[in-house]
Amino acid sequence: MTVDAKTVRSEKRMDDDVRTESLQRPEQPVRPNMIFIPGGTFRMGSDKHYPEEAPAHRVTVDGFWIDRTPVTNRQFKEFVRATGHVTFAEIPPDPKNYPGALPHMLYAGSLVFTPPGHPVDLKNWGEWWRFLEGANWRHPYGRKSNINALDNHPVVHVAYADALAYATWAGKELPSEAEWEFAARGGLDGAEFAWGDELTPGGKHMANTWQGNFPHENLCSDGFDRTSPVTAFPPNGYGVHDMIGNVWEWTTDWWSAKYQADAPKACCVPENPRGGREEDSYDPCQPQIKIPRKVIKGGSHLCAPNYCRRYRPAARHAEAVDTSTSHLGFRCVIRDRRAS
Repeated sequence: MTVDAKTVRSEKRMDDDVRTESLQRPEQPVRPNMIFIPGGTFRMGSDKHYPEEAPAHRVTVDGFWIDRTPVTNRQFKEFVRATGHVTFAEIPPDPKNYPGALPHMLYAGSLVFTPPGHPVDLKNWGEWWRFLEGANWRHPYGRKSNINALDNHPVVHVAYADALAYATWAGKELPSEAEWEFAARGGLDGAEFAWGDELTPGGKHMANTWQGNFPHENLCSDGFDRTSPVTAFPPNGYGVHDMIGNVWEWTTDWWSAKYQADAPKACCVPENPRGGREEDSYDPCQPQIKIPRKVIKGGSHLCAPNYCRRYRPAARHAEAVDTSTSHLGFRCVIRDRRAS
C-alpha cells in the first residue's frame, strides 16, 4: 500500500494538533466565569494609610478559584427565581434587635447614597446616606427605580446572609479577607493599587471611583456616576475585574481593629488566616447593640481622595451583618485544594 505526501502531511498536522491540545489542556477543571488563583505568600495590609490596615504582615494562602467579576443583577435574579429567596432589605426589622428604635422607623428598606447639593461635615455620614423604604436589590435607588438596564452591574443592597445564601446555592463560598486581598493584588505584592503604584497611570482610570469633592461634587471623569458594568475597567494581573472600586465586597472574616504582627520566625507565617472572633467584632461605639461585623474590601464608586482612600487591595472596613447599601456587593470563591 502506498501513501501519498498529502496524506502524510495531513496526518502529521493531526498529530501536532493532538500534542498541542495535550500541552494546552488545563490541569484544573473548567469553572465558567471563574479564575484560578495559584496561591502563595504575600504581605497583607499596609503601614501607610488607615490604622486598621496595619501592621503589614506576611501570610500564605492556598490556591483557589474566584469569580471573574462581582455577582451581577442578572446572576442574582437567576438565584432568586430558582430559590424564592427574600433579601434582608425586603423584610421589616425585628424590634427586639433594635432597642430604642421608634416603631414607625422599623420598615423594610436599605441605605442609599443621596448626595447633598453643597459641602457638608465629612464626619457626619448621615449627610449623604438615607435609609429609604422600599430600597432593595430590585430597586437600588428607592421604590421608583429598577434594574431593567443594569443586568451587567453588580447586585447591591445584599446583606451578609444574602451573599452567603447565593454562594451556597451556587456551590461556592465567600472569600476570606486574605484570599480576597491576594486575588486583588494580581501578583503585584506590595503595590499600592491592583494595577501598580499610580492611581491613574497615563491619565487612564483603572476603576470606578469618585472624582471631585465628596460627597457633593462628582465630576464623573471615569464615565460613571454610580455603579458601572462589571467589565467596564481592565482586569488585574490575574484576569479578575472590579476588585477595586465600583462596589465594596463582603468577605467571610469577622472584623478586627488591627492585624497581628509578623511571626517571629519565617516558618510560622500564618496559612489561610480567617480573621478575628465574632464576639470581638461588635461596634464599641454602640455597646447596647450586639450585631457582629464582617470585613468588606475593595472600596467603591464613592471612594474619593478627600474622604475615603480605600480604593486599594490593603484597604478594609467593618460592616454589620444586618446592613445593606447601594454600594455593597460580593463575589464568590471555590476552595479546591486538589487544584492548588
